[in-house]
Amino acid sequence: MKIVVGVTGASGVTVAKRLIEELKKKKIDTKVIVSDSARLVMKEEGITIVSDYDEKDIAADLSSSSNRIDAFVICPCSVKTLAGIAHGYTDNLIARLADNCLKMRRKLILCVRETPYSLIHIKNMELVTLTGAIVMPLNVAYYFKPKKIEDVTDFFVGKIFDLLGIEHNLYRRWKG
Repeated sequence: MKIVVGVTGASGVTVAKRLIEELKKKKIDTKVIVSDSARLVMKEEGITIVSDYDEKDIAADLSSSSNRIDAFVICPCSVKTLAGIAHGYTDNLIARLADNCLKMRRKLILCVRETPYSLIHIKNMELVTLTGAIVMPLNVAYYFKPKKIEDVTDFFVGKIFDLLGIEHNLYRRWKG
């Protein structure tokens, strides 16, 4: 399995860092693209994530739909990135790879990080959903009774793993 993680300029880069760690722990081929805006957020949130690609490298191997990946997870996904994907504006490697995933019917998961949503955000989420993407906002659940922020982060990573079909024990499942 080959997964690419895109990190864009929205709060919540801690989730991306944990996702990357867990994917690598499971020995899943993982590549990372960090946007310039995400670097600013990482500085504010005190997080470091190493990028395998420069978002400006539109000629990178990942920019071609002939380079097969199994899934692309954009976490966190800024509303700017969401808008670009929704409207086919492929001005960087993250948007280009997302466009490839949509046209090749590959799994694309967008962990949108914004609150509240405007109607524009909702319409953009509708557009990407209609084209085959999965929108997974980083919304907290409380039924598993998180005790610390790491529990919430693990919940998000576990939900992404659920969408990718990867077994995990990152959160307690609902028993009813």
